[in-house]
Amino acid sequence: MDFRYSMLVKLIKKSFNTMKIQLIEGYFSAKDAIEIITQMIHVKIKFHENKIDNANNEEDVKMREKKIHQLQKNLFEVRKMIETKGEGLNLNAELLIE
Repeated sequence: MDFRYSMLVKLIKKSFNTMKIQLIEGYFSAKDAIEIITQMIHVKIKFHENKIDNANNEEDVKMREKKIHQLQKNLFEVRKMIETKGEGLNLNAELLIE
């Protein structure tokens, strides 16, 4: 009985400390989908670039450069996929804050 109560309390606390923000939801043309995804990834890249500009630690710089490279690679791949498909698609992006 105590274990079940403890798990229930944890679930309740988690739901009170969690917030979801629906950033994107819907059907978009290929052109609009590429534009939305590109802008979102560019925001994240800019975030890392700003952190690099203020970094004092070489490890941090290398880690952020690696993340930027991965984001650029992901953007290239998703653009290629969407352009190949050539039609509209559903996008769904949710921010989960815990």
